[in-house]
Amino acid sequence: MAKTETKAPAKEEKASNGASTKATNAASKAEITIAEKLVELFRLQHFDSQVDRIKTQRGELPLEVQDLEDEVAGLETRLKKIQDELAELETNVTDKNNFIKDAKATIKKYEGQQGKVRNNREYDSLSKEVEFQNLEIQLAEKRIKETKSLIDTKKVVVDESTVLYKERKKDLEHKKKELDDIIAETEKEEKDLQKKSDAAAKHIEERLLSAYHRVRSNARNGLGVVPVQRGSCGGCFNAIPPQRQLDISSHKKIIVCEHCGRILVDDYVVERVTGEK
Repeated sequence: MAKTETKAPAKEEKASNGASTKATNAASKAEITIAEKLVELFRLQHFDSQVDRIKTQRGELPLEVQDLEDEVAGLETRLKKIQDELAELETNVTDKNNFIKDAKATIKKYEGQQGKVRNNREYDSLSKEVEFQNLEIQLAEKRIKETKSLIDTKKVVVDESTVLYKERKKDLEHKKKELDDIIAETEKEEKDLQKKSDAAAKHIEERLLSAYHRVRSNARNGLGVVPVQRGSCGGCFNAIPPQRQLDISSHKKIIVCEHCGRILVDDYVVERVTGEK
């Protein structure tokens, strides 16, 4: 008997349910009042500002550590390169000394043969060989002298670079410890605040969240949502017209600063989040 059941409708139903859930969540975010949206935005800003405060405590330390790590790595590479060059130069000196030793042995052999020659032609030929070997020895000795001078120069560079390397490595260890201590003191608090920030962000519709992050990323102090303080924007401190202040307090729509683009909130929103005006 042929089977009539199929799983396709179930899959379609599951996909439909998933899309429906997402749509419901988006709709629920959109349905909350403007006042509640502002509260959630300011709550997110409140947590993000505390995370920023912790990061500010670290100051320039992370960048200083990175710069020192790069410098130490560069000095280490430079030292290895010079040490490799020194080893090669010292090998050249050894090779030249061995060459001179062999050349002297050859001269001694030729001079011994000169006492056994039968004619002047053979004697002159051996004399030329001796002369050639002596010239080769002189050239080798000159190269040895030049190479030793270069070795001395590079040894000075190695000594100076080694001192600098040790100093910078010590500075790096000190800065890393300083940074690690600060991180250890604030790591738990930062993680807790970040969790709260992530949780707050889930209550904000995507359009508002994107606007918040955009403004916040462009602001030097990291503030995307600010209160009205003494009739001025709490971010750029430009005056806000009285009518606009009334619009902000009415919570009928989200108002942004005409000068800096930050989202503006009144004392009611601030009090809801921080418990104080």
